[in-house]
Amino acid sequence: MSSSLPTLLALLVLLAGPGAVPTLCLQLSVPLMESIRIVNDIQGEVSCVKMNVTDIFADNKTNNKTELLCKASTIVWESQHCHKNLQGLFLNMRQLLNASSTSLKAPCPTAAGNTTSMEKFLADLRTFFHQLAKNK
Repeated sequence: MSSSLPTLLALLVLLAGPGAVPTLCLQLSVPLMESIRIVNDIQGEVSCVKMNVTDIFADNKTNNKTELLCKASTIVWESQHCHKNLQGLFLNMRQLLNASSTSLKAPCPTAAGNTTSMEKFLADLRTFFHQLAKNK
């Protein structure tokens, strides 16, 4: 059901014709809102909440949201075995990344460094998504 909603919205946009709604805004808002919903739904359900992942949010000095999105999508991609909905989250993040940047394509390399639990990563990712939604 969750994958049919974006398809239906895209079809409605195409039928409405150009100028009916801001297409870029719609392209970004649907995957972003769905990503927030997925993270909210799976935060307590991920089987490997204690698994260590690279803490990309801790040392974010560049404040480059596109780069953070790319790195976060890599971590989600590498962790898909933890929960079935992480694959959908990764696909939504790729859509957001493709709409935001022509140069960065997921998966992006994440340098080994500080680590955090998957549970904290998902909480930080949720906060990051809310910041992105607030700025749209």
